[in-house]
Amino acid sequence: MRDYFLRRLLLIPPTLIGVTIIVFLITRLVPGGPLERAIMESQQMSVMSGGGGASQAGQGMALSQDQLNRLREYYGFDKPMFASYVDWMGKVLQGDLGNSYRYNQPVTQVISSRFPVSLYYGLVTLVLTYLVCIPLGVLKAIKHRTMVDNVSSILIFVGYAIPGYALGSLLLLYFSVKLEWFPMGGFVSMQFNQLGPWDKVVDLVQHSVLPLICYLVGSFALVTLLLKNHLMDNLAADYIRTAIAKGVSFRKAVTGHAMRNSMIPIATTFGQNITLLVSGSFLVETIFDIDGFGLLGLNAIVDRDYPVVMGVVLLASLLLLIGNIISDILVALVDPRIRFN
Repeated sequence: MRDYFLRRLLLIPPTLIGVTIIVFLITRLVPGGPLERAIMESQQMSVMSGGGGASQAGQGMALSQDQLNRLREYYGFDKPMFASYVDWMGKVLQGDLGNSYRYNQPVTQVISSRFPVSLYYGLVTLVLTYLVCIPLGVLKAIKHRTMVDNVSSILIFVGYAIPGYALGSLLLLYFSVKLEWFPMGGFVSMQFNQLGPWDKVVDLVQHSVLPLICYLVGSFALVTLLLKNHLMDNLAADYIRTAIAKGVSFRKAVTGHAMRNSMIPIATTFGQNITLLVSGSFLVETIFDIDGFGLLGLNAIVDRDYPVVMGVVLLASLLLLIGNIISDILVALVDPRIRFN
């Protein structure tokens, strides 16, 4: 098993190279890149200023050929795609992800400034999801087709059917605008640094309640019903009936026998949820004006900020690969029958 996980770890670098090559080629081939945007902005400025005497590098251009060459060098379009990728990868190995076109800052600084926000929401969402959904799934399996199961299923499916951003708009209108119980948005208040320790905690909680509800509604249904269905299958298995017939209490049969086997699919999907730590939801972050990782990635794509796009893809892919390895480790711990060779 040790050799298997070592091989999985050794496969991370070539997988990341493959993913980044594909994304890098896409950023170079799609139209409307940063060079085109710069030319368009210069044309608009030339028209607004009536630049009839502007030097022309071509028909309709307000930039000289020398200016275009400097722009291509600045954006890294003066070299072939493969050579540009090799240069970018060489900088990545040195811890340099390049500079953002939009923010004029190093990509590592841009990402690190948003990372704590997404990490906070991702960790809280991950912990609350499993703390609530695992006991709820066990309760629904034991109380199958009772009032508790039916009512909770209705609430879960209604929450799952409502998109997080739509629910966020409704929550803002009712709880923030009408009742004024919670702030309109933001991660913290503007005067957060001037508050005391306890007031900072209260302020953070007030700003977190509504966004966390939107983050949680989507994942509740999947984890809860996944555990419920597998637990019901295990409770109907022969080994559970045999254990009960030998005098094992129903509670111990559930917690000591059926529960462990039912946790296998939960352990399988756990690693994929690791990406929640940084990915977030750009729609929820837009609704609540949260400057997190998801909104950063969306703005980078819209603004053709390719260094930030590559940095986001690199980090998200790395977390996903590590999460898959964590899932394999958890499955092996939960199910002793599994041996990776």
